[in-house]
Amino acid sequence: MTRPTIGVAVIGLGWMGHAHTRAYLRAGHHFPQLDHEPVLVAAADPEPGRARDAGQRYGFATATDDWTRLLRDERIQAVSVTVPNFLHREIAGAFAEAGRHIWVEKPVGLTVADARAVAGAVAAAGVRGLVGFNYRAVPAVAHAHKLIADGGIGAVTHARFRFFSDYAAHPQGALSWRFTRSHGGNGVLGDLASHAVDLVRYLLGDIETLVADTAVFIPSRPRPGAAASHFARGTGEAGEVENEDFVGCLLRLPGGGRVVLEACRVSVGEQNTYGFEVHGTRGALAWDFRRMGELAVSLGTDYQDQSYQRVFVGPGHGEFGAFQPGAGIGMGYDDLKVIEAVGFLRGIADGSPCGPTLDDAVAAATLLDAMAVSARDGTWVRIGAGS
Repeated sequence: MTRPTIGVAVIGLGWMGHAHTRAYLRAGHHFPQLDHEPVLVAAADPEPGRARDAGQRYGFATATDDWTRLLRDERIQAVSVTVPNFLHREIAGAFAEAGRHIWVEKPVGLTVADARAVAGAVAAAGVRGLVGFNYRAVPAVAHAHKLIADGGIGAVTHARFRFFSDYAAHPQGALSWRFTRSHGGNGVLGDLASHAVDLVRYLLGDIETLVADTAVFIPSRPRPGAAASHFARGTGEAGEVENEDFVGCLLRLPGGGRVVLEACRVSVGEQNTYGFEVHGTRGALAWDFRRMGELAVSLGTDYQDQSYQRVFVGPGHGEFGAFQPGAGIGMGYDDLKVIEAVGFLRGIADGSPCGPTLDDAVAAATLLDAMAVSARDGTWVRIGAGS
């Protein structure tokens, strides 16, 4: 029996555009019960040759360097927006207004105003909107969420979230769009810290107040010779780094809990060191992205000398069972994008919850903007309800 289809376009064919495309292709393999099958209709990217190459590689029916040509393409029902941050508002907003469901990568624009504009377009059009906060899809994170929500570690007292990377640690790393205020916004805040604040909200709830500090540790970089990835070296003349390399933040929860959040893109020795530790009145949890399938858990009533146990997640945790049959078998980053894609497609087909929404993007952007204000003014900032 032939399943109904959802026509998909991918706008932006860098690393993340490829990840989204592969996720659509794999969705039915891991989730054969999907009612609708994604069909790759169109790829768009202004960089010469990118869309054409993606079309040939993945089987897109159409490839173009002009995304506006796709706004009236009736074959397209869903759009992945995987372009640089400064283009999120224009492109995601335009496709939402055209009645297309959108899956847009975080942080959704450069500011909270950008995120609100896209959220408003999605709400007005009555379409689905998913945001790429992919670490929510990790089965170990889903398990941690349930343990905390069920009171397994008691009331949360304090926590630490850190997102450290060395992708920009080399002083000859290319001065790409990520390092300019007009194209990359507030630097590591919109990049790595956006994931961190979303995990804080997902696991611990709203934030009441915060105080932050930021820094630029590598003030200039050579300009790129061509379109540059995260990891490219520059070959041109030096230019100024305009946005933040580091953010450190203290956050207070309404219930009295305290959170330390750190993110840095120039951390020598740190390759995607993403994770958290959450402490409660009766226990604690810890997770490290580099050991994605493990959750360190300390539960019980001993309080003192109560050790951690290592839990290998398995088919009973999150969507693990769609990928592997037993605990301890590793999942990968691209698997998280498959989980996101499936949530997006399900949400389009039947209106079911699809994962982090544009409201979550607005909440995260509100916190990031508050961090920037706090760092600038040297003050605590109070966050409104629903953060």
